[in-house]
Amino acid sequence: MSSSSRTQVGIVGAGPAGLMLSHLLARAGIDSVAVDTRDYETISTTHRAGILEHDSVRLLVDSGACDRVLTEGREHDGISLRFNGEHHRIDFQELVGATTTLYPQTDVFVDLAKARERDGGDVRFAVTDSDITDVRATTDGERPRMRFTDADGERHDIECDVVVGADGSRSVTRQHVEGREELFRSYPYAWFGILCEAPQSYDELIYSRSERGFALISQRTDKVQRMYFGCSPDEDVDAWSDDRIWEELQTRVAGEDGFELQQGPIIEKTVLPFRSFVCEPMRYGRLVLAGDAAHTVPPTGAKGLNLALADVRVLAEELERFFAGKDDALDAYAERALARVWRAQHFSYWMTTMLHTTEEDSDFDDRRHLGELESLVSSENGRAWLAECYTGWPNKPAG
Repeated sequence: MSSSSRTQVGIVGAGPAGLMLSHLLARAGIDSVAVDTRDYETISTTHRAGILEHDSVRLLVDSGACDRVLTEGREHDGISLRFNGEHHRIDFQELVGATTTLYPQTDVFVDLAKARERDGGDVRFAVTDSDITDVRATTDGERPRMRFTDADGERHDIECDVVVGADGSRSVTRQHVEGREELFRSYPYAWFGILCEAPQSYDELIYSRSERGFALISQRTDKVQRMYFGCSPDEDVDAWSDDRIWEELQTRVAGEDGFELQQGPIIEKTVLPFRSFVCEPMRYGRLVLAGDAAHTVPPTGAKGLNLALADVRVLAEELERFFAGKDDALDAYAERALARVWRAQHFSYWMTTMLHTTEEDSDFDDRRHLGELESLVSSENGRAWLAECYTGWPNKPAG
């Protein structure tokens, strides 16, 4: 069986970016259909860390998507940069009057999915054979089409005014952007990540650089914690026993202050490779890209999810202008989004390279990085710049 229908905005990808866009469009009275090849269970159980910028939290709350982030999220007033065996706290609240909130990406997805269900949103999970066509069409009577088979086996052909590719880093929609330039940088290191059952080791995130390499001490709940250490991209997870992992992590945060990690059973191990990527342009005809479909960043600066939410916030504003007859709106979206993307790429690259070590690093390199860290923490302006970047930049208003 097959059916034909029409909507204003077809959204390929129903993760946090796609669902937030659908939610914001509904508040503006704009119809949308969001589809995803993954099922709900897969998305809601794919664990990812989530450090939300202040404006990301406000977007979730002020748009009516959820307020659980205020009751279950963990607000952080700063982070600790640990090197030479000592903590150096960056106080966001004192420096720039902003905070971040620890709130897992899976919870953001669940909240948004519930909001779309509550509001009667059209979201289809577990679709197959999905494709888009005619994205170049701009004249009356010629519109992009989103085609897919739903979970019940029915074939759908939906005519759209605009199609949004929010289908992640392995985006299929991105392939329809003719003449695109794909800019990327691969890194010679990755993160070995664990999820463990243990009390918190510290109230805020610790970014540590030592002679042994990088480590990040994060949290998840009162009883479950997330931690990482730098490793080779081809590291064998199975070669690491729990005892070996804890010894490595503790060595990377050790110091004369006697700081010790709270340890417990490790319930998940994974290796996370690093890659910076940007697709330019983020718009082609009636197709626009958002989130990981258009760009990815290393996780060091906690920008991935925040960039995706910033994208769709801007896109929702520009789509309102588009449907009000503003012909420049889609180009304006691409310009506004990319300006923030490149700021985030710079910050993420800077944080990553400052804190990580490679086998090729010389003694000069090690001392230079330590000098950089010393210069940063000893300067109020330097600490304020890091705090401003980490907590997020103001959203440039629509033209």
